[in-house]
Amino acid sequence: MPSAVSEGPQTDALSWFELADAMRRAHGDILDLLGFGPDECAYRVRAATRYWQLRDYGGPTTQQPVLIVAAPIKRPYIWDLTPATSAIRYLLQNRLHVYLLEWKSPSLDGGFAGLDIYGDRGIADCVGWISTANGKRPFVIGHSLGGSLAAVHAALNADNIHGLVLLGAPLCFQPRSSGFRDAVDILAPLLRTQANIVPGSAISQLSALASPETFIWSRLIDHAFSSLDIKAAEICLRVERWALDEVALPGLFVRQVVQWLYQEDQFCHGALRIRGRPAGPVAVTAPTLAVINTADMIAPRASVAPFLDRMPVGDVRLLEFTGEIGVGLQHVALLVGPRAQAEIWPAIVGWIGEHS
Repeated sequence: MPSAVSEGPQTDALSWFELADAMRRAHGDILDLLGFGPDECAYRVRAATRYWQLRDYGGPTTQQPVLIVAAPIKRPYIWDLTPATSAIRYLLQNRLHVYLLEWKSPSLDGGFAGLDIYGDRGIADCVGWISTANGKRPFVIGHSLGGSLAAVHAALNADNIHGLVLLGAPLCFQPRSSGFRDAVDILAPLLRTQANIVPGSAISQLSALASPETFIWSRLIDHAFSSLDIKAAEICLRVERWALDEVALPGLFVRQVVQWLYQEDQFCHGALRIRGRPAGPVAVTAPTLAVINTADMIAPRASVAPFLDRMPVGDVRLLEFTGEIGVGLQHVALLVGPRAQAEIWPAIVGWIGEHS
């Protein structure tokens, strides 16, 4: 991975995080050897730039296309962890044509990408390619920060998607809307690095500092409760392996997310501007389904519902899921949990079918 560029004391700190990235990858390699690495289904790369590539998981072009916008913080195989624990395979089994936008690690000359790439042009280019290839606009699905970016895109490009599905995606960042948001605000001076590239472990470690209950204590408790259940223990270990698979981020993107979204709450208030265009809830007119996990402290109801209430479209639905043991991190329960797959994903597929 290329070295981060910075000046002053932050250089040494970021170099340490680059070393931490390498150590975490080595830990992940050990889990791979033990059989807990990713087991993804086949796909083809249909389009690519230096910032992203578009995966196509196949199926007739007559099927309704869906585009998954992966969160840029980790590798996207959390959507396809194992054949038995895979949101992607569930969508394929229900006769949807699945695409996934995978963000690439930035190079030194690409370290200046910001929300204009991640929230606008990158997604728009993939949506355009899919619409041309299939003759249909896709539904766009995003989890976590990927969902936040999908919502920004929907606000900037109201007419180019068929519908929007948001899973554990924070959209509002008012003080006290979530403990995680407030902790990010406190840690903002550390996150507003001037580096071109921010190592992935820096984000992971600062996230743990921001919410130790989410990223440390709840994980330990979940592992303990899952230890006697072979299937649950396997999911936990696979999620742990995924959590070690760090992805660096452009420094500009990190600074914009921290300041514009978390600190200033520009998106929810309609004050966010990308390349001179406003983005906010009143601009999101596509049918929208949002799902929250009430056990998830990163994207609680208070970080989603106020945004939905301000949308002008009447076709908005909010589903709540109460979490489950045996997923390692509650923040990914909607993607990897067996109960989530039995309860939430049929509702998602049904909603897409109703709006196709």
